[in-house]
Amino acid sequence: MEEVSVNSQEKEIDLRVLFDILRKNLILMIVVSIVFGGAFYAYSKFFITKQYEATAMLIVNNFDEKKSTLTNTEITAAQGLADLYSVIIKSDRVMNLVIENLSLSTTPDALKKNITVSTVNSTQVISIAMRHPNASYAKDVVAEIIKVTPEIIKKTVDAGSVRVLGDEPVISNNGAPVSPNSLRNGIIGALVGFLLVLAIAFIREFTNTTFKTEEDIARLLNIPLLGLIPSVDAKDFNKTV
Repeated sequence: MEEVSVNSQEKEIDLRVLFDILRKNLILMIVVSIVFGGAFYAYSKFFITKQYEATAMLIVNNFDEKKSTLTNTEITAAQGLADLYSVIIKSDRVMNLVIENLSLSTTPDALKKNITVSTVNSTQVISIAMRHPNASYAKDVVAEIIKVTPEIIKKTVDAGSVRVLGDEPVISNNGAPVSPNSLRNGIIGALVGFLLVLAIAFIREFTNTTFKTEEDIARLLNIPLLGLIPSVDAKDFNKTV
């Protein structure tokens, strides 16, 4: 019973110490969090190049378009072809044709770095997205990709085809930049500042081996406290002598 009481007392004291550390450094934490958050936000807002994203979608067909219904086998096969077509879309053959038709001063490898091609939720739908500082440039490239891709796929793969979903590529995020997210970066900066001050405060507290209160002596040395020597100011001491 005595051991349980001592352990619970130590836990209570430790929690009190933790809250005391937070209390003493709270203002500094808030100030540093605001500074770091503002710095991260400003850097994202004014120094990181904004990126716009243009997207378009294709749907895979591997069946007779005159049929009104599809079998599960045809749907499954279309889903499998979507991965194959995604590779073809980012091939040098497609990229070179896009560069030639739009008279772009770039290379296929450089163009592919800004383009993402993926299947949507493991379906037969293929998503094509491009990020670029120029929204019109990204939209033109994606539009050209979905224009030349169906014919290249027909020539490359005997079975199946693709159709464009929608009329033309769209700019994501209602035309606003998709990157960087200044608000999110500001929140991350504030959190970094808060945790940094907190870590420094804890390290400074737990590496300080001096006794601050009589409770520290009784708790750490496990000896009874017999008495205290009061701190007396020199002027007051001289007056009493």
